[in-house]
Amino acid sequence: MVSCKVIVASLVVLLAFLTASEGMSLRSLGMELHCRCIQTESKPIGRYIEKVELIPANSHCDVTEIIATLKNSGKEVCLNPEARWVQRVIKAILANKKR
Repeated sequence: MVSCKVIVASLVVLLAFLTASEGMSLRSLGMELHCRCIQTESKPIGRYIEKVELIPANSHCDVTEIIATLKNSGKEVCLNPEARWVQRVIKAILANKKR
């Protein structure tokens, strides 16, 4: 006869596995469950930028995030959306998309 403790332990392990696999599947789908940017860069680094990613505010992060990938290192840097030079870069990107 199987004890109650074994059944409960099995259910806990199963639920833990399902929770972990669900979290992994959301991340693999590209869904972030929090803001990616903790700090932002305000000083001009435009000439070092290879690409820029705009992430609009959403249910997981209430601010628009601007993430630049640097040319030489591939490092991702969060840009301050209030910085004037960043606003000019965003306007240029949006203008190119409309063409």
